[in-house]
Amino acid sequence: MDKLNFLTAGIPLRAGNKGYDEGFKILDEMGLDGLELEFVRGVRISDKSREAVASAKKVITAHAPFYVNLNSREEDKIEASVQRIIETAQVANELGGFSITFHAGFYLGQEAELVYKQIESQIKIITDTLDKFGNKIWIRPETTGKATQWGDLDEIVRLSKDFERVLPCVDFSHLHARYNGISNTYDEFCAIFEKIGTEIGSYALENFHAHIAGIEYGAKGEKKHLNLEESDFNYKDLLKAFKEFNIKGAVVCESPNIEDDAKLLKEYYLSL
Repeated sequence: MDKLNFLTAGIPLRAGNKGYDEGFKILDEMGLDGLELEFVRGVRISDKSREAVASAKKVITAHAPFYVNLNSREEDKIEASVQRIIETAQVANELGGFSITFHAGFYLGQEAELVYKQIESQIKIITDTLDKFGNKIWIRPETTGKATQWGDLDEIVRLSKDFERVLPCVDFSHLHARYNGISNTYDEFCAIFEKIGTEIGSYALENFHAHIAGIEYGAKGEKKHLNLEESDFNYKDLLKAFKEFNIKGAVVCESPNIEDDAKLLKEYYLSL
């Protein structure tokens, strides 16, 4: 990517029920760069919506359905999870998407190394299948907001080193919540970029996918998303770190007021 792009998590709220056509008009009016397709309960998109997304000339990412667990105790649930991720990648790729992301799974009380191996084996199935289709979209497990969920930064960086088409989706608000309030200073944000650039390579910083929102958390991690100004999340220092490392890619705003906070982030970033 040639710059840092600011996206909304889904169709802007101002669009009401008027769909993607109206959503893209609003993004244009607000000077925003694209959106993340939110396949919350299934990978479903109408022909009309497909047409609107494909012709929008915007940066597109996609979030796989929330019901994904590559470490389920039930084999049929693992297979269904793999299928949902593959379907998300296929639709996003057909619509000119940049990358897809998903919550990979849960530890379910198992040793972290065993869970890593299980998730790694399923990611291999996903990437091998997409290779057969010639689908080169980025596949991105997301950093998660609770200690019960697989996906701390180390795990996702390690997985990214094992596969050519896998990179992290760094949800900075999740990291802040997962560790009950740390990962919220300029130096900590720089350390994240430093780690990714050093361990994976500079291409990971030139094709970045991030989620940002205000967040409420407690001892067990994430509780819910908040608007940025209602939260203690230090987005200004994060954007300074983005600038310092010359990060390129997509920043997706997941605050409840998606387009307003996306605009807030973009305007502050451009002011630096």
